[in-house]
Amino acid sequence: MSIDVPASFDTALAAHHKAIGRWVASFESSPARYSRQEARSRIERVFNSAVLQILSPIEIADLRVVAFIGDDDLPPAIAIICDSIGQVDLGWIEKDNVLSNTLFGNVAPLGWRAAAYKALTDTLSSALPVFDYDGLFEEISAYYWEGETDDESARRCLIDYHGDGSEEFDAEMLPSAMNARRPDWMIAAHADPLKRLPVELRAALTGLRAAHRALKANEPAARAWHFNFEAATNYILGFEDCSHLPAMTLVPFEPFAREIDDVARHGMETSFMDVAGLCPLIEGCEVEAWFASLKLGADVLLAAQHLINLDPANARPQ
Repeated sequence: MSIDVPASFDTALAAHHKAIGRWVASFESSPARYSRQEARSRIERVFNSAVLQILSPIEIADLRVVAFIGDDDLPPAIAIICDSIGQVDLGWIEKDNVLSNTLFGNVAPLGWRAAAYKALTDTLSSALPVFDYDGLFEEISAYYWEGETDDESARRCLIDYHGDGSEEFDAEMLPSAMNARRPDWMIAAHADPLKRLPVELRAALTGLRAAHRALKANEPAARAWHFNFEAATNYILGFEDCSHLPAMTLVPFEPFAREIDDVARHGMETSFMDVAGLCPLIEGCEVEAWFASLKLGADVLLAAQHLINLDPANARPQ
């Protein structure tokens, strides 16, 4: 719960305690009377336990839930915060060098790794503040090339706006050079179709996409994983000054260290976009709907986690 919750004896329950308390009361098997302090403690205990039951199996990122009181102009709200910063550990998917064969076992075929990576880029941002290669390229285009995306325009921009002399020009700063540094498994065209994948990997990909569809289909309801920057600034002090870059990335650091460092500099100095979702509590049954949505998003993260932990390198296509 928010640190602003009054805890002194006999203080009236805050708006978010009342909203969540109605949900807690729905589980009471028989009427009971509580003091305000007892009610507050029970509401927090039941809510925290229910959240942890859903989120505790998730290891792909550190997540926590915060309930906000709101004020006269804002209803109470529940937010999901991502405390992890940096690259999502892609496990077997990014294991593609000679050292991998020596230390970590066999490397899976390129088509398998590309199919798994594509599935993650297609689905993971629905439940995590995470950017992929397209997001990094867009940030770099604005940072280096004033929004340009072709080599010639980018070259002129670097010379005209940054004062780089043509004789000292770093070709690695051009869009084509950046694209060329992508590992093959990051390129969707290299992904094998499902029929060419081993059974375990096929099932993991199908499960991830099914979980993603279920979460997206739930969007008209209370959306635990929906993010709106303006709404977040209304509830979180100083949020408008944070970087607009998500806290996590699917882009590997090794080939793109310079680019990631450049676009992440502001976030390291202030904070990153770390809100996975924020849901104002407006209706009477919204907490129950919020928990249903929370579970659907957790299913996406658990399916992604299962895919990353699968390591089908020794499996045979069937």
